[in-house]
Amino acid sequence: MNYENLKLRTDENGITWVGIDVAGSNVNTMGTPVLDEFAALLDRFNKEPPTAVVFHSLKSSGFIAGANIQEFEAIGKTNDVVAAEKLIKRGYDLYERLAAVKYPTLALIKGFCMGGGLELAMACRYRVAVDEPGTRMGLPEVILGILPAWGGVKRLPQLLGAPAGFDLMLSGKTVDAKKAKKLGLVDEAVPPRIMGNTVAGVLKALPAPRQLGFVQNLMTNGLLRGYVASQAKKQVAKRARPEHYPAPYAIIDLWQKYNGDVHKPSATESCSMQALLSHSTAKNLIRVFSLREKLKAQAKGIDFKAKHVHVVGAGVMGGDIAAWCALRGITVTLQDLDASKIAPAIKRAADMYKKRLRDERRIRDAMDRLQPDITGDGAKTADVIIEAIVENLAVKQKVFAELEAKAKPGAVLATNTSSIPLEHIATALKDPSRLVGIHFFNPVAQMMLVEIISGAQTDADIARKATAFVDQIDKLPLACKSAPGFWVNRILAPYLTEAMRCLDEGITPETLDEAALRFGMPMGPVELADVVGLDVCAAVGQVVGGEEALKNFPKKLSAKLESNDLGKKTEKGFYVWVSGKPQKGTAGVVPAGLIERLITPMLNEANKALAEGVVTDSDLADAGAIFGCGFAPFTGGPFNYQRSLTTR
Repeated sequence: MNYENLKLRTDENGITWVGIDVAGSNVNTMGTPVLDEFAALLDRFNKEPPTAVVFHSLKSSGFIAGANIQEFEAIGKTNDVVAAEKLIKRGYDLYERLAAVKYPTLALIKGFCMGGGLELAMACRYRVAVDEPGTRMGLPEVILGILPAWGGVKRLPQLLGAPAGFDLMLSGKTVDAKKAKKLGLVDEAVPPRIMGNTVAGVLKALPAPRQLGFVQNLMTNGLLRGYVASQAKKQVAKRARPEHYPAPYAIIDLWQKYNGDVHKPSATESCSMQALLSHSTAKNLIRVFSLREKLKAQAKGIDFKAKHVHVVGAGVMGGDIAAWCALRGITVTLQDLDASKIAPAIKRAADMYKKRLRDERRIRDAMDRLQPDITGDGAKTADVIIEAIVENLAVKQKVFAELEAKAKPGAVLATNTSSIPLEHIATALKDPSRLVGIHFFNPVAQMMLVEIISGAQTDADIARKATAFVDQIDKLPLACKSAPGFWVNRILAPYLTEAMRCLDEGITPETLDEAALRFGMPMGPVELADVVGLDVCAAVGQVVGGEEALKNFPKKLSAKLESNDLGKKTEKGFYVWVSGKPQKGTAGVVPAGLIERLITPMLNEANKALAEGVVTDSDLADAGAIFGCGFAPFTGGPFNYQRSLTTR
């Protein structure tokens, strides 16, 4: 039989290698055509059993990215329960067949292995992971509002034990090859040069499957199963409400009640895939996934790649921008007008690398790429120069006049300003068209969105280069017009200002935060203001609100600024902060209408900003609100949310 998506060969040891190479795609996904071919392949092997089978990818991008999201998205839009049931059970039954075969099977995992890809690997008897930076494994379905329906809910706890299995499934976290080996997810984690020999060795030795320890077995299969499920729900409840995010609760119930068997729940039961797919959360989270890809697509086809980045300003923002760029493989020079700030920035970078890389060689390499630059000579050879200094127009103009004189032709000159119009800064340049805004958000390592700001003077090619650079460092670029507050701060300022006015009326910070959490925000407005910095919030609020903001400046916010209680960074704002956490009292009763009062100013401002062309596309604007200021992801963004209100 000829396969369109699978390539077969038999090596000198009689082992059959099944290369996965989905036609017409840069990545492997398990769509219906691929599942059909896998079924035909198993039929063939059933008639003529091979000595052993190795599943691997023929694509450089990775093993398998997961199921075909578009198929699930289409089913979710039509609420076609029959189609959903057919697709889900087809994949589940196919993987059950694979898990039951008598001949040895092995998944060779190189690059990403997600969702349905990891479920296929877990259905194999053995797994060998290639230890290189691109290899990541996980079951991220919960992020899409669904659950691992092709056996993952059953097999991951059996391999890792229920607590560790839930830790991955309920968060959507991924692990690298070494972590996977430590957890028991893979049998071996080896460098690329010996992966072939390792595969041959495993299939020759045929070791017995790994067994759970006594306590792990009790928690996964025995008397402690119910206790583990109840504890998992308590942990989930701390970060996700069931009415907003039903998927993590469904995962726990499907495991506890049915051991992950998707055939057993009825279509209307909350732990069924049919119920999840027809829920608005899944539809919106799958949409958010598409929006994320749309943001990334803005960089497609732009021929620009930075080899050297020069950052001016080693404060928290500038230092963390530099650290992130070095983490992503770029040589970085870090300059500051105050040389004493560079050492703390380097220390923060080292701490981040230790947490993220967990490998001495990779940590050392990242540190080597991050170079202190007292003289600022790095600007002469940099492809991208980012200014991240104090929000003072005169100082920025002076810095850019000096940078322009040093910079090579074609280098991107970028400001990280959060409030100053680019047109004002650009007056210091002989060629103002070179200036673009590359606006990061704090904390840099966690916030995915980066605004690409084009002033009236910005050359379109420079903006395209900035977009490509942001994509290069694995962030999400959002094109914005230079306007007060740009996009994220523009819509965030009225929301925070309204919260400040509520404080002046005597509503407690805890009550305001609880109202926002009930709506679905990941953090309440008062806590968020403390995290951002009350001085920063005040400055942005004045830029966006203009004279009106100055006339009606919130009284309690003014008192905090006068006493220099600026929030988390001073360990005291509207909350007292201990070990990086706010000390909160009880929220009390949330008054009727408070949620709408907080959210409405943000929605109104979003409508105005879109009409003014700050962002030109409502879908991208939704993405910017979600990834930039945490607008409740399950709603699909402010514009999608407003549309849903009109259809209720």
